[in-house]
Amino acid sequence: MNRETVVAEALGLLDEVGLDAVSTRKLAKRLDVEQPSLYWYFRTKKDLLAAMAEAAMAPHATAPLPVPGDDWRDWFAENTRGFRRTLLMRRDGARLHAGTTPVGDLDRIRRKMEFLVASGVPERDAQMAMLAASRFTVGSVLEEQAETRSGNRTGNGNGNGSGAGTGSGTAPGDGVDLPADVPVIDHESAFEAGLALILGGLAHRVGPSGPPRTSTGS
Repeated sequence: MNRETVVAEALGLLDEVGLDAVSTRKLAKRLDVEQPSLYWYFRTKKDLLAAMAEAAMAPHATAPLPVPGDDWRDWFAENTRGFRRTLLMRRDGARLHAGTTPVGDLDRIRRKMEFLVASGVPERDAQMAMLAASRFTVGSVLEEQAETRSGNRTGNGNGNGSGAGTGSGTAPGDGVDLPADVPVIDHESAFEAGLALILGGLAHRVGPSGPPRTSTGS
């Protein structure tokens, strides 16, 4: 047994029982070891959860970085979509990720920022747009996966009802009687609409020709 095995099994346990039910006792049973042996790898449950969150982000953290010549708008949109897909791969993926600090991903984040700035996005706007898109995405997935836990929807379309996956397109409030004048918008459409607003606002700051506009704010 090694650290990577413990984290992998912990993520498997997460998908089976959900974040609230993950415990070192259950993980030890799953690994067929004594519970104290886990402390050799992780001193606290908080340390374990942090390692799980980092490992769960691997698909997004290993995605290709932007290169000169890429359209920054297309890259920004796909980077945000890739983040959403990764969060949805794990049951309670957004809750696991929320509040973590991407220490191991800082170099990649710097390179993404450098790409945006080189593409004409003001540095402060690039920072705030990346932060806004990240928090918007986590919040969107939190809502989507919360409905899975509450039983308002049937899962991700793969039959396991775990909430892991790439999204089913199910509408918020499915299974709830809504007034006839309340529009029903599926999760993916709502996400895409919000992403378009963030990207549109950032593009407005840059301007149609590329060079950044001078900010008049304080």
